Amino acid sequence: MDCHRLTDGHAAKYRSHLVKVDPMAEREDRNKALVVEAFDTLFNKRDYPAAEHFWSEQYLQHSAHIAPGRQGLFDLVKAAPPNLHYEHGLVVADGDIVMLHGRFTGRGDAPNWVAVDVVRIEDGVLVEHWDVLQDEATAAQSKSGLPMFGDSFPEP
Repeated sequence: MDCHRLTDGHAAKYRSHLVKVDPMAEREDRNKALVVEAFDTLFNKRDYPAAEHFWSEQYLQHSAHIAPGRQGLFDLVKAAPPNLHYEHGLVVADGDIVMLHGRFTGRGDAPNWVAVDVVRIEDGVLVEHWDVLQDEATAAQSKSGLPMFGDSFPEP
């Protein structure tokens, strides 16, 4: 960690050796950034050659609505409306498991999906995926009066 100390009226830069680095926290931060970049590359940019570098060839897909493997996921995105967009909110990691709370918009006439995606990372690639999906409620549909994602309701 770089720190500054006032010495003789001048700021002197020095390296603090008192700060301990948490390797697990660093790995979790890298994993979170990896998954966010992977989702953006596939769902928003639709850059399939680049996305291949994020998803393992042996990718395990537990979602009931997606065909097996990396190709099943890519085929689902290719068949989606062109304005499909993914937006992540909360991103949490525990070791090599990353969970994202996000929203899929632009699904044609279908309502937005609010999703929790759970991804397992191995050797820097996504190797396994589970999800929970729910149609996003409008203000009129919400019994709690609170949006399911972010701080506003979708347009009806």
